[in-house]
Amino acid sequence: MTTRDEISQMRRNYGDAGLEISDLNPNPTVQLLKWLGEAANNQFIVEANAMVLSTFAQGKLTSRSVLLKDVTDAGLSFFTNYNSRKAKSMAENSQVALLFPWYAMERQVAVIGTAQKVSETESANYFSTRPRESQLGAWASSQSEPLASREELEKSYKEFESKFPNEVPKPPHWGGFLVRPISFEFWQGRYSRLHDRFIYSKNKSDWEISRLNP
Repeated sequence: MTTRDEISQMRRNYGDAGLEISDLNPNPTVQLLKWLGEAANNQFIVEANAMVLSTFAQGKLTSRSVLLKDVTDAGLSFFTNYNSRKAKSMAENSQVALLFPWYAMERQVAVIGTAQKVSETESANYFSTRPRESQLGAWASSQSEPLASREELEKSYKEFESKFPNEVPKPPHWGGFLVRPISFEFWQGRYSRLHDRFIYSKNKSDWEISRLNP
């Protein structure tokens, strides 16, 4: 078991690979895609498109990991159960935060924006590309609801497996969200905790880039 003293002494020295404003693309979407590609090619990063989604509703802040499924100048997309806790939170308060923690590369990207549902057509198109097992799982799980046992979940899965022997339709309670960003922050770890941080802030139709103190 890790002790409190051991936790307080956990630290690592970051490298010399810095980040300058001249290294950044004027378009934060392009810059995110560049870093995402580099993260995907890093053997020490599992699921480079995993991002931490934080929401705030009913006086509670909650965070969980979701998978990025599209990036355009319009925003960042992911898919989920519309009856889940996160979907209900976004229905009450559309303001969200996203975080890509690429520790192995001493990098992270933080995004702040507002979330809105994508069209049914877009949700159905993406659902059709999912593996059959994942499609059935979307039907079997009442996401975020209490579950008596693992056996109950497995039973539900088998029932839908029998119900849909061929094509699996998209559940009406399942679909995507688009996060429209108002800011992107790119962070690169540096020595002596003198990290490099740059924030893209939305100014009408343009993006302004500023350096932040670490």
